[in-house]
Order: sequence, then structure tokens, then C-alpha cells
Amino acid sequence: MPDLNSAVRDEKGEWVPENSPVNSPLFSRPFNLKKILQYYFGAQGFFYPNNLMVALIAIFSWIYFTPALSRAATFQFGWIAEIFARNTILQLVIVGGLHLRLYIFKGQGEKFKYTNKWMEKGNKKFLFGNQVWDNMFWSLTSGTIIWTAYEAVTMWMYANGRLPYIDFAKHPIYFVLLMIAIISLRYIHFYFIHRWSHWKPIYRNSHYLHHKNINIGPWSGLSMHPIEHILYFSGILIHWVIPSHPIHGIFHLMHAGLTPSLGHTGFHDIVVTGDKVWKTDHYFHYLHHKYFTVNFGVEGVPLDKWFGSYHDGSEEAQEKMLKKRQDKKARKKKK
Repeated sequence: MPDLNSAVRDEKGEWVPENSPVNSPLFSRPFNLKKILQYYFGAQGFFYPNNLMVALIAIFSWIYFTPALSRAATFQFGWIAEIFARNTILQLVIVGGLHLRLYIFKGQGEKFKYTNKWMEKGNKKFLFGNQVWDNMFWSLTSGTIIWTAYEAVTMWMYANGRLPYIDFAKHPIYFVLLMIAIISLRYIHFYFIHRWSHWKPIYRNSHYLHHKNINIGPWSGLSMHPIEHILYFSGILIHWVIPSHPIHGIFHLMHAGLTPSLGHTGFHDIVVTGDKVWKTDHYFHYLHHKYFTVNFGVEGVPLDKWFGSYHDGSEEAQEKMLKKRQDKKARKKKK
């Protein structure tokens, strides 16, 4: 395999990172507290900077850019439109910013890019014959509308005392622990919803749209069919059951709405300046778009390992995947 910082590509134009995807040491044996703490709380680890940034955006949005709960007591166009506008602007700034940096200005060229291919133009499988416009359309229409709808209903329920509510001042430890737990809860929900989306009837009617993007970019992350958006954002429903604060619900939805752009940059790392890089490291999910039937979740929660859909990009994993496919075809022939 080529070195992480080299520009070596194979004959197909593919670049492979030196290090395979790594699952959380929390689930590895022997138990190593130092590795666990480093994985979760170290620089460019599980929480910092990406998840922490989204949490801060959610808190900032709640304080400055979310209608007061008193306004949400009745459904009205005004306050719902404000939430929709905020969610749209966040996508344009964050997802659009990544796209501008990596794909319009090509700020780091092909460095750390998994493939030397760029976004498609003139391909009729995409709306308007343009992959980026197609991805933006589904993200900013269906994606933002359904994201906002879940948030508006949740806010209305909080405002009318229909949900178990907690206050930070009274329960600060629980409040913070739930903020931390939301990340793993969302990843667990994502794995099972995503794997279910590959069931043929759902795949044919909705998930196929997301998988038109074999070569991915930031706008590909939330580019989904409305049916899939309904399933994908349904993770917010856990806050209809467990005691939460509106900030928890906003963070849950923002994490679902914004982090897919990082998982779909198509780049292993983003060059910040000189040799300094922002590690996005989503080769794990890139392999899902490449092979379709592997890596339904994220490497931080080893559900793929537990349920037999793990692929780390190695030749051994490739052989295992191909054997599974051959065995499946053989079983179908017997029937």
C-alpha cells in the first residue's frame, strides 16, 4: 500500500491509505485505558474536533437562532420557516464550504483523494445531468424539509409539555452525558436503518438514489430519497421517550444533517496548511459506496464486525466479501 502522504495510485486511479479503518479500542481486548482515552478524547479523535464542533453549533443555534418555545406552542409558518432557513444556511455554509474548497477551487488537488475521478457532468442518471446539482437538490429540498419537520414537531411537543423535559441547571451531569451519548445512539440507529435500506424493496424504491453516487462528494452525504430521509432522521424519536432538553434534539438532528458531508468528502484528510491536516478519515464509508454490501455503520461502533459486514480495504477482506457473494449466488441457484 502507498504511504499515507504519497500520491501513489493504482492503475484505476485509486489511492489507498496506509492504515486500515480502526474500531474503538473500547471493544478490543486486552482492555487498555490509555488507548481508549486517546481514541475518544485525544486530538483529532472521536469527540474532537468534529463532534464537538457540531455540539457547539447546536448550542449556539439554540441560543441565537431557534424560536422561543413559547412561539412553538402552536404551529405557525413564521417560526417553522426560521428553523428551515437556519438549517438551509448551515448546509450552504458547511457542506457548500467543503465543496468549494475541495471541488471548485480544488484547494489540495488530488492529495488524499480516494479516486482521481471528480463529480460527474452530462450523466442522465442524475437530475439536470449533473451530479452536484442532483445532490444539492435532494439535500436542500427533501433533506432540509424533513429535518425541519422533525424538529418543528419536537419543538411543538416540548412547548406543550408532551415530552419528558430536563433542565441543565437541575441535571447538569445527565445533560452532558446525554449530549455525549447522542453520538453513539445516532450511529447505532444509522447502522440498522441503513442496513434495512439495503433490503431490496426499500433499496429499489428509495436507497438506490443515494447509491447513484459511487464517486462521492460533500453534497452526496444527505442526497437521499424522501422515504430514506424520513427513516434517516427518525433517530430524533428517542427524545420523545427519554428525558431530554430541546438542545439534545437539535444536536441529534444537526449531527444527522451535517456530519454526512464529512463522511462523503471523498478525501481521507483535508489539508489545512502546509503539513497540517484535518483528519476526516472516512475510508470506511468510502468502501461502502464502492462495494455497496459492506460497512453499513461507522468504524467507531463495531456493528459491522459483529454482524459480518466489515471491510477494511485489505485483500483478505476483499476475498471474504467475494466469497460471501459467490455463496449467496450459489444458494439462489439451488432454490
